[in-house]
Amino acid sequence: MQFGFGVGPDTSWMRKELTDVGVEELKTPEDVDRAMKEYDKGTMLMAINSVCGCAAGNARPGLSIALENTAQKPNHLVTVFAGQDKEATARAREYFSEYPPSSPAFAFFVDGEIKAMIPRHRIEGRTREEVAQDLEMVFDAFIKEGQDKG
Repeated sequence: MQFGFGVGPDTSWMRKELTDVGVEELKTPEDVDRAMKEYDKGTMLMAINSVCGCAAGNARPGLSIALENTAQKPNHLVTVFAGQDKEATARAREYFSEYPPSSPAFAFFVDGEIKAMIPRHRIEGRTREEVAQDLEMVFDAFIKEGQDKG
């Protein structure tokens, strides 16, 4: 890890854990607005990434496991990075403002409307397999088999 004047820890590997499984990074408020507009049909999972070691350390692999284990996958996978891409994260949270800020977390949308939220307290202290099970349960509940790939 790098630390120094104006330099934080290297988070590139934390980002790569998600982008390697096909999650699109949203780094600016404009990226968030574009994704919410373009992906307003079908299903979308938004991962709110975090540097938090224990919780995020199970959230990212939990998502990978869920995607590997289920045939029911969201049409779109996106992420914002809390504490890193602050403006993008703030904009993303405007789309699910009825939920208190939480990171790491997962927000699940159907046709642009939030349908499920897995906040930090459902991730922290749980295994990556348990996180994956929660995600799979959300996918099974809201993704229709043979859905239009919006």
